[in-house]
Amino acid sequence: MSKIVIVLTSHTQLGDTGKPTGFYFEEMAAPYWALMDAGHEVDIASISGGAAVHDPSSMNVDPAKRPAPVVRFMSDAAAMAKLSNTRPLGEIDPSGFDGVFLAGGHGTMFDFPENEFLGRIVGSIYDTGGIIGAVCHGPAGLMNARRADGMPIVAGQRVSSFTDAEEEAVGLAEVMPFLLESRLRDLGALFEGAGNFQAHAVLDRRLVTGQNPASAPIVAEKLVEALASLSKSRLAGA
Repeated sequence: MSKIVIVLTSHTQLGDTGKPTGFYFEEMAAPYWALMDAGHEVDIASISGGAAVHDPSSMNVDPAKRPAPVVRFMSDAAAMAKLSNTRPLGEIDPSGFDGVFLAGGHGTMFDFPENEFLGRIVGSIYDTGGIIGAVCHGPAGLMNARRADGMPIVAGQRVSSFTDAEEEAVGLAEVMPFLLESRLRDLGALFEGAGNFQAHAVLDRRLVTGQNPASAPIVAEKLVEALASLSKSRLAGA
């Protein structure tokens, strides 16, 4: 089976509002379990390494109302150990992975776009035929990712993310350093979005992206599908 690294933000403050942020828990947990259940090996890394901090808004205070993947993750000692000791992105060798998944959360908008390690990892895995996945604000990590020819990996590809309209709807358009949908379009992406907060995901060749937290389960399914296709193609070429 394949080896995938899930990358999380290390940014914990929402601009200058004084409000906390971080990664969105379900957007990490749903792909994690989909990949693990399919037999893949999954590492968890973050920009700075160490304990990853989730956005408080992604964790319902009532455990009975939490999504099943979140409940399962929190009750699994091995999974929680990975989350408490994420690998620093600077220590990740992309040659050891078949795919990378960028979980969302508003924190990603502040530390994903300009991170040189993240851009290099995503670009390298893409160039070697691997699978790239991202959901909600996770595609912010595609901003600095280039193919070997220097073009953005999103250029000419169907892509989704948290939309500009959704950012306006949650009242954070002025807090964000940029609007993600607009930036993806500027990079040449063929952007696709559904109505506000509706589940929507896109698989275009080896790039899997989803619009919002509700899209995480669909993105997870498409990620597993893409990895299965990759495995078949590699076996056929062996």
